[in-house]
Amino acid sequence: MTVDEPYTIILAPNPSLMTGPGTNTIIVGGGAEGATVIDPAVDDVAYLDAIVAEGARRGGIRRILITHGHQDHMDGAAALRERTGVAIYSYSKQSIPPTDIEISDGATFPAADDTLRAIYTPGHRNDHLSFLLEKRKTLFAGDIIAGVGTVVIIPPEGDMQEYIETLQRLQEREIAALVPAHGPTITNVREKLQEYIEHRMQREQQILDALEELPPGVSIPRIVQQVYVDVDPRLHPVAAWSVEAHLIKLERAGLVERLNDGWTLTEPTA
Repeated sequence: MTVDEPYTIILAPNPSLMTGPGTNTIIVGGGAEGATVIDPAVDDVAYLDAIVAEGARRGGIRRILITHGHQDHMDGAAALRERTGVAIYSYSKQSIPPTDIEISDGATFPAADDTLRAIYTPGHRNDHLSFLLEKRKTLFAGDIIAGVGTVVIIPPEGDMQEYIETLQRLQEREIAALVPAHGPTITNVREKLQEYIEHRMQREQQILDALEELPPGVSIPRIVQQVYVDVDPRLHPVAAWSVEAHLIKLERAGLVERLNDGWTLTEPTA
């Protein structure tokens, strides 16, 4: 059989402040090699029925891929495996418990007349994979970029320096479209990647400016109040994770240090 469209997006029924409209689950490929499901997000009967039906239309589901070990990307994986009998692939069994088979950077999977290639993209999490549909230059990017808003980095699994380096590496690739796990598809890919890099560097400078103004040993929640004045206060606890990730990056660079239970700028040496 042939399938006209290279992939289908099924929106998971898990909208929230963190997930936006919900998680985009991808069903890609088809024909003799069958279909691949990326990020089955929730164990919900109607949602899984839709995935199985689309997989059947494409010649049957042959494998499940998980981009990374956050619950809104893998909570439906075990139930989908039970229904289909196929294996679950991810970067790490340790951090993604349903995994049957670990895969690394460069692993490939058939996708009808195309090839799906795993790309190691750490930063949001240390187990994060994105998947590139090579001929069509379409990247299924998980939580590297969101269709709307920005991405939270949660230490220790998340690392701000690695995240920025991942964005920079993706800028060097020829990517025509980027399909995020949350929100609409992005076609101005290089511009969006640059926007994300500039946003993170702007936040970093704002944190340094806040440490200049606030008393030594200031807490992360107080830094968030100073820096994230443009963000819904309900999201301040989430912003605190990214502030911590920035502070760890700055600490490695020797620009800030811990003081008591808070943070301060590093004293310049003579």
